[in-house]
Amino acid sequence: MPTKQERNWAMLMHFAQLLNMLFPFLGLIAVIVMWQLKKEESPFIDRHGKIILNWMFSYMLYALAGFLLVYVGVGVLILVILKFAILILAIIWGIRANNGESAPYPLSITFLKPGER
Repeated sequence: MPTKQERNWAMLMHFAQLLNMLFPFLGLIAVIVMWQLKKEESPFIDRHGKIILNWMFSYMLYALAGFLLVYVGVGVLILVILKFAILILAIIWGIRANNGESAPYPLSITFLKPGER
């Protein structure tokens, strides 16, 4: 079982991605910095960092598709759904991380293999 500090750090990494709503890429930078600082100390934090980055890279691909599909009428809907998804899922997965759980985000493409270490 991960320590309370590890669970809190993982939760904060999930919540950090919400910074993207204030400034583009700020959440991504925050997650990468937080992950890099602690990934060697904790397999739990390393796993969550990879889970979050996989979701964020997937989100970027889905957002790009949404932008491209704006011209055919469905892109705006995709972008709105993605904004709500990142808000809701970051909060839910942050709470789950604080409870010691870890699972990939729905529709997340695996770019970095989380592993079990």
